[in-house]
This record gives sequence, structure tokens and C-alpha cells, in this order.
Amino acid sequence: MKKLIKIIIAVIVLGFTAYLYAEEPVKIYTDGDGVFKIPFGKSYNYTDVGVKRAVDGDTLVLETGERVRLIGIDTPEMHESNKLKRDSQRSGQDASTIQKLGRRAYEFTKNLVEGKRVSLEFDAEKYDRYDRLLAYVYLKDGTFVNAEVVKQGYASLLTIPPNVKHSDLFLKLYREARANKRGLWGD
Repeated sequence: MKKLIKIIIAVIVLGFTAYLYAEEPVKIYTDGDGVFKIPFGKSYNYTDVGVKRAVDGDTLVLETGERVRLIGIDTPEMHESNKLKRDSQRSGQDASTIQKLGRRAYEFTKNLVEGKRVSLEFDAEKYDRYDRLLAYVYLKDGTFVNAEVVKQGYASLLTIPPNVKHSDLFLKLYREARANKRGLWGD
């Protein structure tokens, strides 16, 4: 009995230590047979991960269940939200027009990445205030997803320091897309 208590205490201490020092949040779960598992440290390989679905033009869900916010870009909202209302007031466009543009941006991003393998590149901050991963996303053929969405005219810029690694590239692509009336700028 003393040995069992020592083992339980060791598991608790080990789990707490892992929680304090892990790169990723530690999640305790069972493997289906009632055996508790405590993953230690980083549990996902972000150099080869599948995109389960696009949520909208600038947010993805990975096969891991994590949400990824594409750094440096902003696509129109397609869902009812406070941001949709703010964007409507700021732009002078009605909400339904913005939602239609958001749907087009979503379709572009969906066709570009959904069901494909990608790699993620992080900048200064790994998570936003909504606990989404902040990342630059690359398809296996080398296509830089964030840049491609801007280049094809489906996103505006959203530069939030300190995550500015590719902001000069995004600005160049944004100006070219607008000048050439690509994507949403053609309307």
C-alpha cells in the first residue's frame, strides 16, 4: 500500500512539473482503457500537419483540433459578430455585403488549404488572446498561404507588432492586388 501511495504522489508531482515547464498546455486524458495519460512538452509536429477545415478566410482548424489565425492578414467577416458591426461602420458597407465578401475569401482559403498538409512558422508570439495559434502557413509545395491570400486579393493587412516578420512582403502584395483589381478588389 505504501508503494502505491508513493507511485501516486510521484505521478502527481511529475504531472505538475510537466504542467509548469511544458511548451504546450498539458492535458490529462484516458486512452479509452481507463489508463490516464499525461503528455509531456510539445505534442504536435507543426512541420507536417493536416488542415481539417477553414473557419473563414484567415482562420484554420488543424487535424490536432487547434485553431490557427493567419498572421498579418485580415479577411472580411462572414459570421455575425462585433467585428462585422465595426467593419460595417468603418467601411460604410452594409453587413450583408461584407458577409458576401467574407464568403468569397473563405472559399478561396478553403480551396487553397482544406484537406492538405502544411507547415507552420511562428513569429514573436505563438498564441493570440483567443488561444489560437498565430502562424505563417506553408503548403508542402512551398506556397506561402498568408501571402497567397493577400496576393490574390482576398485579404487586407493586419499588422500587429511584434508579429511583423513578413509585413513588408504583405504590403507589396496588397498594393499589387488592389492596383490589378484582383479578388475582392475587382468588385
